[in-house]
Amino acid sequence: MKTNAIKTALHPRSNTVHAKSQIMSRNLSFLFFNIITLVTFYAPMKELVLTSFHNELYSHIILIPLVSSYLIFSRRKTVFSEVKYSYIAGIVLITAGTLLYLVGRNNRLGFNQNDYLAFMMFSALIFWTGGFVMLYGIQSFKNATFPLLFLIFMIPIPTVVVKRIILLLQTSSAETVYGLFKLTGVPFLREGFTFYLPQLSIEVAEQCSGIRSSLALFITSILAGHLFLKTGWRKVVLILFVFPITVFKNGLRIATISLLGAYVDERILHSSLHKQGGIPFFILALVFLTPVLWLLKKTEKTGIKK
Repeated sequence: MKTNAIKTALHPRSNTVHAKSQIMSRNLSFLFFNIITLVTFYAPMKELVLTSFHNELYSHIILIPLVSSYLIFSRRKTVFSEVKYSYIAGIVLITAGTLLYLVGRNNRLGFNQNDYLAFMMFSALIFWTGGFVMLYGIQSFKNATFPLLFLIFMIPIPTVVVKRIILLLQTSSAETVYGLFKLTGVPFLREGFTFYLPQLSIEVAEQCSGIRSSLALFITSILAGHLFLKTGWRKVVLILFVFPITVFKNGLRIATISLLGAYVDERILHSSLHKQGGIPFFILALVFLTPVLWLLKKTEKTGIKK
């Protein structure tokens, strides 16, 4: 009787030790899989990191995995509450990622650098997600849907999409500048994207489209919606506000610098305010977005109370 009682008393502890051992084994396996992923995709990943240091459009990329890791770590008890091996689903994703990798590597000359990195990072993300699903299960993937999908922002935007976004922002910004010039009453003439002011002319070029700050604000709105809002449609509304805010911000920046150059000092057009002035105007865009988020959150709370 005493022996059975002792075994019963030790049994829960034995199960706990066994469970911890399984978790440790699973985590070590995932760590090993991460190493395999890094080795396999080392060349395109290295090229992407170097590109992010020289291409302002992708300066955010190195921050994305850090944000995703933090989001998963902060909710680790929920994410890994129902851990289970999912070999079939995981192997399917790993195989798909491998095939995409081989296609991209064998057709490197058929892509420009941007599209090659986009293709290779997409294949890397599919490959890595397969390892996550295989070792932690589909339920864990569902529990970590947002931080895992957030990794998509590590993938460079395809060139054809970038060009269309730039044209849209360029056109919208030019119209905003036109409206602001009309509002201020300054004399000017317009030919397409070019504005003729007293003593100088201003062109709303592709570099003035504000695509970098637009992308940063877009990513910020998605993250803010996830952290502070609960209802899906309010998150969508917050994201939709990004476009008018970023267009107005960009038009205001171009109009302000143009008027300063025309009526204060023409050297302002070649100063750091022109080349690096996007940061204060990006902060201004965040100021515009904040009350939208506040209002959506407030109505959400009101709806919950009702």
